[in-house]
Amino acid sequence: MRLTELQRTIIRQTVSSIVGSGAHVILFGSRLDDSARGGDLDLLVESDELPTLMQRSRIKLALESSLFMPVDIVAIKRGAQPTAFQRIALATGAPLGGM
Repeated sequence: MRLTELQRTIIRQTVSSIVGSGAHVILFGSRLDDSARGGDLDLLVESDELPTLMQRSRIKLALESSLFMPVDIVAIKRGAQPTAFQRIALATGAPLGGM
């Protein structure tokens, strides 16, 4: 995982402040590959209520401003049937910890 502990903390705190303390964040994509370079930050946010487009936009902007890297947010409501893409993110991703 190519994120520092400080970056993981910033991600968790940002998501928690916007979506709520029960949100679960999963990192997926190229940032999981320690041998790769660059790449964006792909996050799946799972919470009791589906994060709104505005909430996802706020998370994206806040993280891009503080981490200085492009961020993509995928959201899912806890317990909902995931799409094919969400299933891949859930199966291959690494949790950043619950809030």
